[in-house]
Amino acid sequence: MDLENQKRVKDLTEQYSPENIVVLFGAAEGEASGIAAETVTNGDPTFAGPLTGVSLGLSVYHVCEEEVKEEFDPEVYEEQVSMMEMVLDLDEIAEEMQAIREQYSKY
Repeated sequence: MDLENQKRVKDLTEQYSPENIVVLFGAAEGEASGIAAETVTNGDPTFAGPLTGVSLGLSVYHVCEEEVKEEFDPEVYEEQVSMMEMVLDLDEIAEEMQAIREQYSKY
């Protein structure tokens, strides 16, 4: 997650409080989503950005997880996301996100 997005998440969390923030990812690999999710839950693991040492504990999900997918209008999901599902390792992504939520999410 780049430094600008870290700052945005931090600012929004300060403005709306962490229990009101859900971060939705769409990276193509579980590891990439996991690193970004760890950044907004436990702090920047690279120790380079605004979230270094900041444990926000935010709720984090990937757009392809079933519980998130169910929230979308099916036509919009089909148009915007479904093609990517064919090339993604959905199980790996779901496992990575679940592990991050279990370990670091507070909300």
